Amino acid sequence: MEIWINPECSKCRSALSILDAEQADYTVRRYLDDPPDEHELREVLARLGLEPWDITRLGEPAATELGLAGWSRTPADRDRWIRALAAHPILIQRPIITAADGPSVVARTEEAVRSTL
Repeated sequence: MEIWINPECSKCRSALSILDAEQADYTVRRYLDDPPDEHELREVLARLGLEPWDITRLGEPAATELGLAGWSRTPADRDRWIRALAAHPILIQRPIITAADGPSVVARTEEAVRSTL
């Protein structure tokens, strides 16, 4: 499994603590240093069953600069959102866990992290 983290994020550190306590086998991806491209974002969104606006951090200054709160959220706008996330990875909700043989989740709660184990 892979977990996308920002080491400055308390939710990410909490998720890592749970995975470590359960002795899970995982790979850390510091997605701000190694940002996902548009193709990877599409794959993760498909696995999550979510739309790009569902994993966008609208409280970030970059979101305000881009005016994301006012962007429409229709299938026709999906690619625009994905391009924004790829160009500004700080906008991606975290942590995201993708399990090779199981679920993928935005792991902001202990329950979500445990659902991947």
